[in-house]
Amino acid sequence: MTERTFVDTNVWVYAVDRSAVDKQNVALELLRRAVQSDIVVSAQVLGEFYAVVTRKFSREVTVADARAMVAQLSRLPVVPIDARLVDAAMVGVEAWQLSYWDALIITAAEASGCGRVLSEDMTDGGMYGSVRVENPFRKAPVGKEAGEGT
Repeated sequence: MTERTFVDTNVWVYAVDRSAVDKQNVALELLRRAVQSDIVVSAQVLGEFYAVVTRKFSREVTVADARAMVAQLSRLPVVPIDARLVDAAMVGVEAWQLSYWDALIITAAEASGCGRVLSEDMTDGGMYGSVRVENPFRKAPVGKEAGEGT
């Protein structure tokens, strides 16, 4: 059984970023497996994704393309952002020393029962409440394969 996982905006953005092929491949593989896996996003992630890809990749991604990608991500469980999560995020800013937006990601993940968040923007291995952050683009240390020595 796989652990319920929340995926941050930055991971999905790499799915359209042709300048970072290794990261793009990781993001595309996550996207391919997402519907069959226990992967969660929030309304915040959907909005941020649309805003970033239509601004940063406007030559490669049309507004219609971006809307189609958001529709695809919307097939996943989507955590709505409500006043309770906003309040919890504000508390998290102080408790975890995160930006408000990162704290909102963590509180949305907690609210949906996720044990981990995949993100490049927060501390890899960091624990925030009951949620562990993992960088999906992290490479194994030189001379070690993933899982070796465990």
